[in-house]
Amino acid sequence: MRFRIAAAALAVVVPVTCASPATASPKGWADASDIGRDLLVGAALGVPAIQGDWRGDLEAGGSMLVAGGTTFALKELIHERRPDRSDDKSFPSGHTSVSFAAAASLEKRYGWEAGLPALLVASFVGVARVRADKHYVHDVLAGAVIGGASGFLLTVRHDDRVRLTPWAGSGGGGIDVAMRF
Repeated sequence: MRFRIAAAALAVVVPVTCASPATASPKGWADASDIGRDLLVGAALGVPAIQGDWRGDLEAGGSMLVAGGTTFALKELIHERRPDRSDDKSFPSGHTSVSFAAAASLEKRYGWEAGLPALLVASFVGVARVRADKHYVHDVLAGAVIGGASGFLLTVRHDDRVRLTPWAGSGGGGIDVAMRF
């Protein structure tokens, strides 16, 4: 099972990394960010479907829907002009929020083997949005937080033998680790 997850994640990483250096124009970066986002959405929905994990599909779809909806609402409330001056919908980055929601869902549901490559692709999408002159860095960072939070909060680990739970309080914070043998 881990091999299939790693192979699916690799199928996302290779096309995006091979396509990106070929074009350095803003249009090329915009196209690369579209491809990266679309591949991540496909992986977040495809990996659970291949395994018959319909709850994983529902959770991934829900996290991407919440991230996209939150991003849309913020774009309607905050009118920030894009760096290329094309419109006033720069904040936050929708490509980045949906990409990080997909990546965080894969990581939370299936572990770092699926999550690490997906998070690398999501990071690439964010960088590509800035290089495409569609967003400022803070737009991308906000999108990453929105997407990461929705993916993390709306997804349940598929294998619950090891559970990591972040916590915070007035005196500090940390991560609780629980293992079942």
